[in-house]
This record gives sequence, C-alpha cells and structure tokens, in this order.
Amino acid sequence: MDSPEILYMVVPCYNEQEVLRETAEQLKTKYTDLISSGLISNESRIVFVNDGSSDMTWDLIKELHDTSPQFFSGIDLAHNSGHQNAILAGLMTVKDICDMCITMDADLQDDINTIDEMVKKYYEGNQVVYGVRSARDADSFFKKSTAKGFYRFMRVMGADVVYNHADFRLMSKRVMQELSGFREVNLFLRGMVPLIGFKNCKVYYERHERAAGESKYSLKRMLAFAVNGITSFSTKPLKLITALGLIMSAASVVAFIWVFITKIAGFTVHGWSSTMCSIWLIGGLQLFCLGIIGEYIGKIYAEVKQRPRYIVAEFLNDDGKTEEK
Repeated sequence: MDSPEILYMVVPCYNEQEVLRETAEQLKTKYTDLISSGLISNESRIVFVNDGSSDMTWDLIKELHDTSPQFFSGIDLAHNSGHQNAILAGLMTVKDICDMCITMDADLQDDINTIDEMVKKYYEGNQVVYGVRSARDADSFFKKSTAKGFYRFMRVMGADVVYNHADFRLMSKRVMQELSGFREVNLFLRGMVPLIGFKNCKVYYERHERAAGESKYSLKRMLAFAVNGITSFSTKPLKLITALGLIMSAASVVAFIWVFITKIAGFTVHGWSSTMCSIWLIGGLQLFCLGIIGEYIGKIYAEVKQRPRYIVAEFLNDDGKTEEK
C-alpha cells in the first residue's frame, strides 16, 4: 500500500433522530482510529443520506456537518425514495470523489469494527467485500425461518444473492462506476452487485440489537421487498405459470375422460360441493397467476416511464458549502 486511500461511508437515514448522534459518535471514533493507523486517508468522509425524514434527522445531519465537516457530509433527498434508492443516491454522489465506499444502516446493528477487516480485504485486491451475518441467534423463530426461506427461494428462482447478507458491503470506485450503468427503476442491490462481478470476498460479524428507535421494516415491507427481489431478477414465476397451466390442462383432460366414462356407465352423481370446490380452486389459481403477471407488467410500466429514481435536493460537502442539486 503506497498511501492510504479515501473511504466514504453511505448511511441511509429515515426518521433516525433517536439513534443518529450515537451512530455518528461511534463512526467518528472508528474513522479517527482508521486514519491514525494509516488505513484510510484523512480525506475520508461519512455521508448521511436523509431519505425524506419527517423528524429532525436532516437538522441533525446539518449540525454534524457544521461541527465536524472533516468527518461528516450530508445528502438530502427531495422526497422519500425508499431505502435502496437512498443507498444508490449516496453511492452515485460520492463515486467520483472516493476510492472505496461502505454502505451500512444507521441503526448500529451492523458491527462497525468489521470496517477494519473490510478495508484490509480491499487492499488485498477485492473489489467487493460483503458483510455477512455469522448467526441469527437473536432473531425470533419466525424471522429466522422466513429469512432462510427467502434466501433459498431466491436461489431457486435464479437470483445470485449472498446468504445472510443485507446492504453492509464495501465497493471499489470501479464497481460503483459499473453500477451506475444499471438503469432499472426497481432496485434490488443485493442482487445487482453480484451481477457486476470482479474479485470479491466475505467478512463475518455478529449483528447487534438496534441501538434506539424502531425498525422501519414491518412484515408487510419485508414481504414487498422479497417480491421485488424475486420479480426483478427472475422470470421463473412466469415459467411456473406456464407449467401450472399445462398441468391443469392435462388434469382437465383426465377429468373429462373420467366424467365421460361414468356418464356412459350410469354412475354419475350430482354433487354441489365438488362443483363449488372446483370453481373456487380454478378461480383462485387464475387470480394468483394474474397477480404474478400483473406484478411484472407493473414493473415494465415503471421502467418505460424512465422517471428519476431519486432527486438530490442538497449535498453538504466538506468545505462547508451547500450544493443545490
């Protein structure tokens, strides 16, 4: 290593006023250690991305920047764009002014002590370093089982995702530049980053409890996130619909033959229950299949409009000035 390189951290924030000061303090301490040990340049910064928060999050970010501009920068999005878009906004803003970038959430559940190992792995030639949970002992049985089911199902559906990895990762400048070429509106970064390729590795850590505040990922949002990931990276659900249609067609032919034989033999029995069950079953399958097709059509509709994925209202850089975007 000839000289330490510039590390930027992108930390998306949505209504994080309760935990933001503690997060900033711990990251500032970590950066001080990294700079003094010569692992990163003193031009390295921590960038908080305000994703349309309705509390005091942006005011706190501005305060952090005003008091410690040598450590903290801030990006204010014009409206709430979603977690994945907030991460992308940060990455695309800093990709030309840093050598490497780490993304992590503001809740301190990701172990910041893992940053040292990530940076070392980068200097060893890795373009992407994935932070991977070593265990899920703190999770409830429901959350643990659904998480395992999600990753396995994603694999079956053909999406190359890293098991037990969220959005805690290091990327090089080259990877961020290549990521800028991915233009889809429906973002699923856990699946997009592995598609870029390049040399990569994993570092393992224990995930902590949230330091303060409440999780923004309800069961409904987690399910929506899973559906988005599956439909963004695989057409297998559509192929399954075709297979299901063929199976139901074959079954209907068998049923028709059976009904014809029983009619000729005189064994027909008029039954209301069996008729109604058949109607509900076929109707339910049809609606389910239409829902899957509709999900894909909705994504196509969003993509063809080519609306911006996010709008940066302000970027607080390290010279104390505010840049209007």
